[in-house]
Amino acid sequence: MASVNLASLVQSYSIFNQASISKSSPLPRSFPLNPKNLSSSTPRNRCFTSVPSVSSILTKEDTVKGEEQDQTPSFDFISYMVHKANSVNQAMDSAVSLRDPVKIHEAMRYSLLAGGKRVRPLLCLAACDLVGGQESMAMPAACAIEMIHTMSLIHDDLPCMDNDDLRRGKPTNHKVFGEDIAVLAGDALLAFAFEHIAVATVGVTPGRIVRAVGELAKSIGAEGLVAGQVVDITSEGQTDVGLDHLEFIHVHKTAALLEAAVVLGAILGSGSDDDVEKLRKFARNIGLLFQVVDDILDVTMSSKELGKTAGKDLVADKVTYPKLMGIEKSREFAEKLKNDALEMLQGFDPEKSAPLIALANYIAYRQN
Repeated sequence: MASVNLASLVQSYSIFNQASISKSSPLPRSFPLNPKNLSSSTPRNRCFTSVPSVSSILTKEDTVKGEEQDQTPSFDFISYMVHKANSVNQAMDSAVSLRDPVKIHEAMRYSLLAGGKRVRPLLCLAACDLVGGQESMAMPAACAIEMIHTMSLIHDDLPCMDNDDLRRGKPTNHKVFGEDIAVLAGDALLAFAFEHIAVATVGVTPGRIVRAVGELAKSIGAEGLVAGQVVDITSEGQTDVGLDHLEFIHVHKTAALLEAAVVLGAILGSGSDDDVEKLRKFARNIGLLFQVVDDILDVTMSSKELGKTAGKDLVADKVTYPKLMGIEKSREFAEKLKNDALEMLQGFDPEKSAPLIALANYIAYRQN
């Protein structure tokens, strides 16, 4: 099995580190979630185990601010991300093996093992560790979350949805296997995700496993991911979509599954109810942050850089944060969400919370 390409990460690691330690002017404590109140004066081939480079969406001015800081990171984010991503990839490769019927398993593996940042499973594992759990307790859930995420991408790329030809730098599933097999591959990944949590989770009480399954199901159904997708689809071309409406779309379409990843890790790691709720708030903020950054990258990066079709939101006339707020205000809102998320980690062991802090910064400053 191929290993994560560390060289692709090292080159841009300094940019990530600079961004994560830059000293921006503090935002007001009373700042509400709705970004419309932002002030203009606020500062600003099948290598399925590869992890994309970690870099920044900050402006040149912001990066220079980071360069002025002379601090040495105490947490090796690159090594952590490479190691955990490899562990997740190996676990998924084993879980979804090539067997009969060969065609459907080929299609499932094609998208599941096609690369990607593995942010969701890493968040799940990090949350489990933070509350005192072992990696083995959360690994099946981490894999299941990535299976469900992959299902959503396969279905999202279909002609009846976003009609996309490129995903993670490769032809989309339906372009390779046909629309019929692509639909079934997504269905199979969704079903197997729940089976995998139920039968492969070890060292966790049945009550916590059931609680995790319920949490995950709610995050992707008519009150979660599907709700966000439906409202997103019906909002295309509308001219009266406001920030509250847009927030609903992304809290459900994107943030819900990221939230589930963190919450499942905390539940399966035997976290207290208080710990679970703190981490839920952390995850809700970084989930919305992920989508704000996605919206920014869609209009500032090329298809080659993103590994998927750039500018498709503009073509589809979808409402996005840059469309409603502009690029700079969107960046300011992203910084606000990141800071609010990190505040939820106060009180936890600093050493154990380091991976979640680093992942929050990575989500904020990623380039694809």
